[in-house]
Amino acid sequence: MSALEHATSESQNSIENQKTLAIAAVSQRADALDALRGLAVLAMVLSGTIARKTLPAWMYHAQLPPPDHIFNNKLPGLTWVDLVFPFFLFAMGAAIPLALSRRIAKGGDTKKVIFSILQRGFLLASFAIFLQHIRPTTINPDEPSPQKWWLALCGFFLLFLMYVRWPKKWSTWLWRGMTVVGWSAGIGFISHIKYPDGRGISFERNDIILMVLANVAVFGSIIWLFTRSNVWLRVGFLGLLLAARLSSHADGWIKLVWLYSPAPWLFQFDYLKYLFVVIPGTIVGDLLGRWIEYRSPEEAIYASWKSWRYFSIMILMFAVNLVLLVGLQARLVWQVSLVTVVLCLCGLFLLRKPRNVTENVLNRLYKWGFYWLVLGLLFEPYEGGIKKDSATMSYFFVTTGMAIFLLIGLMIIIDVFQKRWFLQLFIDNGVNPMIGYAGFANIIWPILVLNEWEPVIIEMTSTDPFMGFLRGFGYTAVLALIVVVFTRLKLFLRT
Repeated sequence: MSALEHATSESQNSIENQKTLAIAAVSQRADALDALRGLAVLAMVLSGTIARKTLPAWMYHAQLPPPDHIFNNKLPGLTWVDLVFPFFLFAMGAAIPLALSRRIAKGGDTKKVIFSILQRGFLLASFAIFLQHIRPTTINPDEPSPQKWWLALCGFFLLFLMYVRWPKKWSTWLWRGMTVVGWSAGIGFISHIKYPDGRGISFERNDIILMVLANVAVFGSIIWLFTRSNVWLRVGFLGLLLAARLSSHADGWIKLVWLYSPAPWLFQFDYLKYLFVVIPGTIVGDLLGRWIEYRSPEEAIYASWKSWRYFSIMILMFAVNLVLLVGLQARLVWQVSLVTVVLCLCGLFLLRKPRNVTENVLNRLYKWGFYWLVLGLLFEPYEGGIKKDSATMSYFFVTTGMAIFLLIGLMIIIDVFQKRWFLQLFIDNGVNPMIGYAGFANIIWPILVLNEWEPVIIEMTSTDPFMGFLRGFGYTAVLALIVVVFTRLKLFLRT
């Protein structure tokens, strides 16, 4: 080949790379992380609204099999429903460095940052308490009258006033006044509701999932703050946490401390086990933060990976997750472990020799994901096999690895192939997750019941498994669109 032909070939390759891998105007958010969070929230809604009894076991929590859905903590397995909570936890952990780094960059000292962390913990904990007080099943689980449904709708309106982030163009005094009015009205509202247990406002009446999130958000953020310059010190903390958790099962002072809490409705040491997902999430957040800082529209010029290679990596990420779900639920443990390791070794070959910022971050994310997956699979026989309840060590690490692999696949779709529109629904739901979390029980469900639509829908969808799934899918789609409207209007709930 002549020098001219060689130069022409190199030029054509460069043009092809720029066309297929060109990165548009760089966003200051990790859109793939928002998409992962949105996917987790909508999957949670779907899992809670699909028909019971009529669908196969892998459509429910592994420890709550059909048709009776009786909890069995001896039953190992992993379904897509079991991924919802750890994926959300992982996304929360990854968001911690992104949020706190911006606060530090704006001049926030350690005291101010810690105050903001505690403030977020308060908002999440109070959200957990207020939301549980306005759920229709809490107000009166058996009363068929429309009163509780109207109370649930009004409760969501007050919840919105309490936690909404008002437009920045409003004056400070105006939005603070609106917030004070919302909190005053909200507290007054739930204090006048007569609950079945005879008590009014009760701190013990709270959403346990949100209370766990509040705890790990505070502890995960503080751990990141003091280990942000030393990731291995952060990983070392996981070793201490592992020792404490294992020792808590044996008689002794560690068990006494682990089980003690001066305010069990607010904090329990057992909640900290979910840091096994959150802390690896903060490591990923560090990588995403540097990627956001250094990437540029011109980085495709330095790309060494072709579009087919990116596509292969994306397919591999989704394939590993599918293999793990099928194999672990079917209890083909050694077989799925072997296949997973072989697939991951193929991934090392596909992700070799990164050159630009995006290739480098995908390479490093992949290696972390590979590590957590292998660690989780080595823990699989321990504690009777992988379980969500009560959560096993295998569950923490396997789901963390799966979350990282899914994040890589989403990044390739959004940031490499520039198919953001394909996942825009999930992104919009991911930046406004609490409306999605509260929306079905306090918006859609009351509207369906008050208009007498729910009995008709249930009758139409209860006889056929596919229709039972379609019912949940329809509810989830409607809620997703409601959240999109709030997001486009820039009305976000602060938690």
